[in-house]
Amino acid sequence: QVQLVESGGGLVQAGGSLRLSCAASGRTFSSTGLGWFRQAPGKERSLVAAISRSGNTVYADSVKGRFTISRDNAKSTLYLQMNSLKPDDTAVYYCAARRFSGSGYLPNDYDYWGQGTQVTVSS
Repeated sequence: QVQLVESGGGLVQAGGSLRLSCAASGRTFSSTGLGWFRQAPGKERSLVAAISRSGNTVYADSVKGRFTISRDNAKSTLYLQMNSLKPDDTAVYYCAARRFSGSGYLPNDYDYWGQGTQVTVSS
């Protein structure tokens, strides 16, 4: 079992930055694939970024060049650095963990979820 707790969300103006954190406990953190997803009102939950056990990363096209996913295995923490934020980035952001080591692209690829943190970008 893995427990995930996100933090770092909030209200920011367009062009600003936020860093989300996801603290994990339970199963061995370093062996799992991890991801950030987001869900806006009326929309499906979708992948923002994912990172494998070996550190390989994937990003949604809409955030490439603006967001960076990283992991600190010593602290069992996942991060999402978000720069040049846009109003379209407004959503609830969720961190997720897999039972497997590779990256996953769909919500169903993940087995454990945090409670979510709200990110609101004003224009």
